[in-house]
Amino acid sequence: MSVETIMTRAWQRQAGWLWLLLPLSWLYGLITLLRRQAYRTGLFASYRAPIPVMVIGNITVGGSGKTPLIIALVGYLQQHGVKVGVISRGYGGDSSKMPALVGADSVPSDVGDEPCLIVNTTGAAMAVCPDRQQAITTLLNAYPDLQLIIADDGLQHYALQRDIEWIVVDVARGVGNQQLLPTGFLREPMSRLKNASVVYHKKPDTVSTPVNQKYNPQNHDQDKSQPLSTRLTMQLQPDNLQLLWQPVLPNVEMNSLESINEMSPTKGSQIHAVSGIGYPQRFFNTLSALGFDIIPHPYPDHYDFSLTELLQYTQHPIIVTSKDAVKIKTLLTNKLSLETKTKQALSDEYKELISRLWVLPVTAVLSDSCYADLQQQLQGLGVHIESDKEGAISTL
Repeated sequence: MSVETIMTRAWQRQAGWLWLLLPLSWLYGLITLLRRQAYRTGLFASYRAPIPVMVIGNITVGGSGKTPLIIALVGYLQQHGVKVGVISRGYGGDSSKMPALVGADSVPSDVGDEPCLIVNTTGAAMAVCPDRQQAITTLLNAYPDLQLIIADDGLQHYALQRDIEWIVVDVARGVGNQQLLPTGFLREPMSRLKNASVVYHKKPDTVSTPVNQKYNPQNHDQDKSQPLSTRLTMQLQPDNLQLLWQPVLPNVEMNSLESINEMSPTKGSQIHAVSGIGYPQRFFNTLSALGFDIIPHPYPDHYDFSLTELLQYTQHPIIVTSKDAVKIKTLLTNKLSLETKTKQALSDEYKELISRLWVLPVTAVLSDSCYADLQQQLQGLGVHIESDKEGAISTL
């Protein structure tokens, strides 16, 4: 079991031994404060992009739903005439190949899984690099007519100046014991939410409620004067299950797959739920709510799966997230391409695996207040949003 998994489970159950790490949290908090002040006062240099920058991130470790939020916003802006690009650090990719543009033919091992997912879903202009200035420069050199850049994560990357900040808070997960790393899973203190636009990620078809006795979204200063109807909220709605291999093998001979019989998951049936995202429990809860009897298999965030690992999950269908599917599709494509080149028949073992691999896409559904807030913020920056088109919610 990895250290990441041990810590994640300890944070989830708020294990008592975490308080022994409190001195480390104090030190982490001091360093974070001093670093932010250094950028604020100009002691450390920061970069101002030539066009507006919108940063979307979170103050917690692990997934909060920001990637589907970005996909939804990019789709909305594209439908409303805004030329928007995206940058990311490209976590999980090969930094020696960065800065790099992300295209439809990019692979996760080069640029990261989330950038591949964003581009494959939206077709947006995108660049990746740990140095966000280099990412922006690369992006604007290729797409000089962009009007807005959305930074995937980077909330704590103060070397990049930003015009808009949206922070995603997962209401279901909450903030645990409200302590900074490593005692808790906060990257920054709760006060960091005060001057940003906070998007509350809540369960589908529910009203925001206190997520635990210590944390209530209604207690934040910015929300005390803000009625529930105008609060920025989002939900992730599951879509129909899709076979994983179908959309990604256009250049591979399909003869070896003709004998595959799909093992379609049905409500009430037992399935393997495989997830390598920041907060896999959300994925497991969604599958349970859909009526599946799940066998959970959590992996660390951005985990590099192997086909050999997946072969061990037998007898039942395997359902993965869209983020994990990006990497697994690449593995399958490489495997099938190799079989085609060597004129070898795909083994029954791999045929059976392919028949059992399914993806559960989700759609980010944003409240009207999110779009109203976005329009107001962009108009203040001189970015015009066309009002005669219907908004679109993006799927991931």
